[in-house]
Amino acid sequence: MAKTIFEELGSKYERQGDYLIPCLTVLAEEEQPIGTWGQRHLDYLKQYRKVTYTNLLTSGRLNTYLADIDRQAQERFERLIEGMKQAQGITERLKEENALEWTGKMNNIRACAREIVGKELIYA
Repeated sequence: MAKTIFEELGSKYERQGDYLIPCLTVLAEEEQPIGTWGQRHLDYLKQYRKVTYTNLLTSGRLNTYLADIDRQAQERFERLIEGMKQAQGITERLKEENALEWTGKMNNIRACAREIVGKELIYA
């Protein structure tokens, strides 16, 4: 029996009943921690960008890609919060004088920053 292109490239088949199944493995990848932003992007890829998800997974670059997205998103989130705090004049003095007002404003800023990061990096 003539060799297939798959076999000529050094790959093998495994017989399961009447079928020959190619023996495929995913390349090993360095494990990196993935935070909340990376997990959200992973869910987005699985649901709406299946081809991109499959390509990253089979090439062994998914974990690295998600860790990078997570890092970028966290940095952007922190920069946005600092910029909005300065623009709205939220200081440590306000925190000392009126903690309830400070908490409300900070929650509003965090919600806005979360939405911006989501639209720019996570769900794009």
